[in-house]
Amino acid sequence: MPSLSRLAALLIAASCALPLAAGASRAAASCEGKLGTSRVMEVDPRGLQVGTKHFPQTLDLAEGEVVLTFDDGPFPATTPAALKALREACVQATFFVVGRNSAAHPDLLRRIIKEGHTVGHHSQTHPMTLADLPYDKAVADIEKGIASDEKAAYGTAGAHPRVPFFRFPGFGSSPELLDYMKTRGIGVFGADLWAGDWVQMTPEVQLHLVMERLAHAKRGIILFHDTRAQTVKMLPAFFAALQAGGYKVVHIVPAATATAAGPQ
Repeated sequence: MPSLSRLAALLIAASCALPLAAGASRAAASCEGKLGTSRVMEVDPRGLQVGTKHFPQTLDLAEGEVVLTFDDGPFPATTPAALKALREACVQATFFVVGRNSAAHPDLLRRIIKEGHTVGHHSQTHPMTLADLPYDKAVADIEKGIASDEKAAYGTAGAHPRVPFFRFPGFGSSPELLDYMKTRGIGVFGADLWAGDWVQMTPEVQLHLVMERLAHAKRGIILFHDTRAQTVKMLPAFFAALQAGGYKVVHIVPAATATAAGPQ
C-alpha cells in the first residue's frame, strides 16, 4: 500500500493530467475528417540543396506527399488568414520569412511558430537576386536577415540559427553563395512546383493551375506566398482538393542533432 502522502501525490498528479488529456482529446477530435499533417520529416540541413526547380534532387517524399511552403511574410494583411486556413485544415507549413518583415511584425512571427509551423529564412531585404549583388553584400544581407528573424522570434540572435533552413529570393543563388551556406551548415530549399502566384489571377484559376501541376509532379515541395491575397483566398479550396485527391501533407523540421556553424 502506498503511504498517505504518496497516495495524495498520485491523486494530485492524476487530477492535473485530466485537463491535459482532455485538451489533447479535444484537439484530436477537432481534426477528425480534416486534411491534417500526415507525418513530420526531420531534415539534416548540412549540405542540403533540394527542390528540382533549382537542384537535381529533392526531399525523399513518397508519391502523393507534399511539403507546403510560404515565402515573403510575415505580412499583417494576409498572413493571419493563411494561418487560419492552415489551422482549420490541421496542417503545418514552413514559412521562409524576410528579415525586415520579421522585425516589423514580431508578434505575427511568434504566432506562426506558436501555431506549430517551421520558420526558415529568406534574406533581410529580398533582393532580386542575391547572386546579382557583390558577394560580401549578399552574405551580409543573408546574415542580417537571419539575425532579424531570430531576434523577432526568440528575442536573441546568436551564431547558430535555431532553424538552419534558407531559400534564396527568386532562387537567385550562385556557386559561391551555395558554398557559403554549406560552410554555415544551412540547408537551401528550392521548390518542385509553384503556384506562380506572383502573377495576378483569380483564386479559382490559381487552384486549377496548382492542382494541374501537382497531378503532373505527383509529389514535392510547393511554393506559395503568404503575402498574396489570391493565394490566401485559394487555400481552403486547395486543402479540400488535396484531401479529395488523397494527397498527404509532410511537415519539415530540422534534425535535432544538426547545428549550424557561425558566420564566416
